[in-house]
Amino acid sequence: MTPSDDTAPTESNDAETLSAAAADPVEECRRELADKNDRLLRALAEAENIRRRAQRDREESVRFAAEAVVRDLIPILDNLDRAIDAAKAAAQTGAIVDGVELIRREFLKVLDRHGVARYSAVGQRFDPNRHEAIARVVSADTEPGIVVNEIAPGYLLRGRVIRPAQVAVAGAPDEDAA
Repeated sequence: MTPSDDTAPTESNDAETLSAAAADPVEECRRELADKNDRLLRALAEAENIRRRAQRDREESVRFAAEAVVRDLIPILDNLDRAIDAAKAAAQTGAIVDGVELIRREFLKVLDRHGVARYSAVGQRFDPNRHEAIARVVSADTEPGIVVNEIAPGYLLRGRVIRPAQVAVAGAPDEDAA
């Protein structure tokens, strides 16, 4: 067999395949239709995903629309707490202190009705997602990493942290100090 004999059958097979494809325009149209149908289905699925994502974003926006207002109101609640604590420390238990306590309780009820919850961190393991460490307290009694004091409580809006609790965290006594 000569080298030209090896290539001759291959060239004729390629020519036959090309002529068969050109001779069957119906099959070519079917392939194009299947390809376009596949692209249409993908585009429709993507459009549905975008619609669902937009709906979810709208719902979340409505759920957390009050977040900015709540952030602005929390310092007022902190000041009410401080006023009550200062009055109690000064041994004042008059009608004004009772009135401020009543206002504070009503304020907390209104926030609760709108999905705001106050939480305490004392005794819990420090969690950077829910706590903001303000101080470290060296303690041989308490396990390191446990919250031992709360400077300001934390607040959640429908489970999302609005303000982390500001806390003091126990730390191990320094070994070189001994």
